[in-house]
Amino acid sequence: MPLNTAPVHDHLLEAAPAQVSDVQATAIAEEYFGQRGTLNRLAGERDLNFHISHGHGGDRLLKLSHPLEDPQVVDFQTRALLRVEAADPTLAVQRVYPSLGGEYQMPVEVDGQPMLARLFSFVDGVPLHRVPQRSRALRENLGDALARLGLALNGFEHPASGHELLWDMKHASRLRRLLAYIEDREQRALVERFLDNFERHALPRQATLRAQVIHNDLNPHNVIVDAAHPDLLRNILDFGDMVHAPLINDLGVAAAYQVGEPDAPLAPACEMIAAYHRRCPLLEAEQEILADLIATRLIMTLCITAWRASLHPENRDYILRNTRHAWQGLQGLARLSREQAQEQIAAACRAPAHSISSGKEEPRP
Repeated sequence: MPLNTAPVHDHLLEAAPAQVSDVQATAIAEEYFGQRGTLNRLAGERDLNFHISHGHGGDRLLKLSHPLEDPQVVDFQTRALLRVEAADPTLAVQRVYPSLGGEYQMPVEVDGQPMLARLFSFVDGVPLHRVPQRSRALRENLGDALARLGLALNGFEHPASGHELLWDMKHASRLRRLLAYIEDREQRALVERFLDNFERHALPRQATLRAQVIHNDLNPHNVIVDAAHPDLLRNILDFGDMVHAPLINDLGVAAAYQVGEPDAPLAPACEMIAAYHRRCPLLEAEQEILADLIATRLIMTLCITAWRASLHPENRDYILRNTRHAWQGLQGLARLSREQAQEQIAAACRAPAHSISSGKEEPRP
């Protein structure tokens, strides 16, 4: 496969967030969805999100798409959620609800800004990024849920599934144009090293691997766990980065956020990988490049967020929320040879349940 270093002009990532007041959002929620409650604006990268609290349970989330978002891409996300609900009704993923008129996405206009309004479930719990210690049980639950999600989406097709997204790992070569935004020379060299590895080992195989629609963003901000029992997964959120891509890329993305301390960086990720493999067995070719993909997601985080923070300094804290972990993870992976990383992943896929050890005591639930 030839290297594609042409820039992706992701206008949504370059554009500033849309402007909608709480009063305007409240009116949309009531007029189109019959939702009356207290609205609380939540953080987001492209869309605007409002938690609708009713005070007696049954809370909802109002999502307003960015004016530059392609309506077909929004429909792609909506139809995927409906597919997952039909294919695996007990899977803990976000649900989408129709408007009063039976539509799942309503065209609205706010101060001349055309948007699509959608209504989602809102599940009480704690975002995973606020859980300081994560157990093996949680990582296994995440791996199993991601595998179930992939199985539920298997065979799902939509005209917009091939849309281009900078966060799509197939396009990682295009990150070279963003390297200049990483100011530290040594850090930039480390990113280039792993980008070279991706182009040498993983990119040539992308077109040959099994592919389908994937979630593509199982990061700790998109996972809700039970407040009292954080091992329990309550909800997977945000299908906004879905793409049609190699299935293994989905696990590469998710495992990147489970990379651990520098002395054993892949140990916690391998617990997730093993659980995924038990539900949806990985092919040998997928196992061989998984470590490359994990590192690639980390360098994508570093490059894209550095660039976006320069464009939107007012949203810098939110944009850079995963940067510290990404640097730590990449530095840990740099201590392993590619062969060592491959062997650890292969061992995880061979291991029976609960036989993987990180060498450290797990926190108790």
